[in-house]
Amino acid sequence: MTTVFIAGLIRGFAGFGLSAVVMASAAVIIPPIELIPMCFLLEGAASLAMFRGGMAHANMQIVWGLVLCSAIGLPLGLLATTSVDVETSRNLALSLILALTLAQFLRLRPAFLSTPKGLYISGLTAGVATGLASVGGMVIALYVLAGDTKPKQMRASLVMFLCISMLTSLVWLIVYDVMNMQAVWRGVIMAPVVLLGVFAGTWLFRPSYEHLYRTACLTLLVVLSATGLISQVA
Repeated sequence: MTTVFIAGLIRGFAGFGLSAVVMASAAVIIPPIELIPMCFLLEGAASLAMFRGGMAHANMQIVWGLVLCSAIGLPLGLLATTSVDVETSRNLALSLILALTLAQFLRLRPAFLSTPKGLYISGLTAGVATGLASVGGMVIALYVLAGDTKPKQMRASLVMFLCISMLTSLVWLIVYDVMNMQAVWRGVIMAPVVLLGVFAGTWLFRPSYEHLYRTACLTLLVVLSATGLISQVA
């Protein structure tokens, strides 16, 4: 419950990171393929709660391009996740989270991301990342950061991407028979907790404090993913 609340808190403040926190925390216990649909439902609850503010400030032209490309990449990620054993998928998920978090920490901003080709590649990669570990939002965050977007617009664009992409994600989760009643019940039970976190994070959002809070969120993700990987090797 605490992990889900913290995940919601980060999502409410930064606009992304919910699934990454849940996956990094729980993947050592629950197979990623079971966590992906639960994360989908929690992201859905968070997206509905943040939809109004997202629509007002997001760059919707970019959002739609990312959503369409992500829809192509998602089944590729799900295919990889459903084709390997649990231990391999767990290590893939944790490694991906760690790599994306470190990229955020280092503020990597490849110049090509600011081009139309960068938009398509980012969306496609986000879809694959969603299918592997439900962390497509972190890929989109890297893309948005590359354009020196203002914190409010960045957060809003991330919110709208995650909200709209829920529709295509649901279709593929059903096609791959990943969405089941166990996942639904987990999502229903955890949704009120994640919403409390989202509302708290939204209330805390202050652009002047962004650099401090962002660092704390990324540090948490590094610790969780690295700890999970070390425990698998040990």
